[in-house]
Amino acid sequence: MSTTIEGKAILVTGANRGIGQALVTEALRRGAARVYAGTRRPYAHPDPRVTVLPLDITDEGQVRAAAARAGSLDILVNNVSIAALAPIPVTPAYSLSKAAAFSLTQSLRMLLAAQGVRVYAVLTGPTDTDMVRDLDIPKAPAQSVAQGIFDGIDRGEEDIFPDPLSVTLADGWQAGPAKALERQNAALLRPQPSAA
Repeated sequence: MSTTIEGKAILVTGANRGIGQALVTEALRRGAARVYAGTRRPYAHPDPRVTVLPLDITDEGQVRAAAARAGSLDILVNNVSIAALAPIPVTPAYSLSKAAAFSLTQSLRMLLAAQGVRVYAVLTGPTDTDMVRDLDIPKAPAQSVAQGIFDGIDRGEEDIFPDPLSVTLADGWQAGPAKALERQNAALLRPQPSAA
């Protein structure tokens, strides 16, 4: 089975645990040529296709060093959540950061489309990771979420809802007014016909 990931260079942030770690494993399973694993803490991976990059995105020096070391990429996977669409009241800073990341993703999607760059948003529901392990709520396994993310990329979905809870939002999001407005705003970047 050929996939979009096969033979590609991929950067995954938060790669030393949770969804990020599962994404590294899944990218390797799908035949990625190189996986750059961005981490805040020291991390070792036995597969020679994995290059670990110290990457605290709040540290400009680390971001520049990671960009220089990674060189060219085919796919960047930032970890994003459905908290971008509806905040979780007990974690306002987390929800704020996810909403900002989603807005940046949508903007980059519009700005880079003319260069042939595809930008995907991943909107995950509760996933069985350290962050929510103690919450008594249904959670998807991180590995199945990683598989759902790469399946969404293979299908060419712009906005990927990779787990049982988030997928219930997908149709409403795609047909909703916010997505329609995103498409309308994207048209602002298209060349306008000149008046003769």
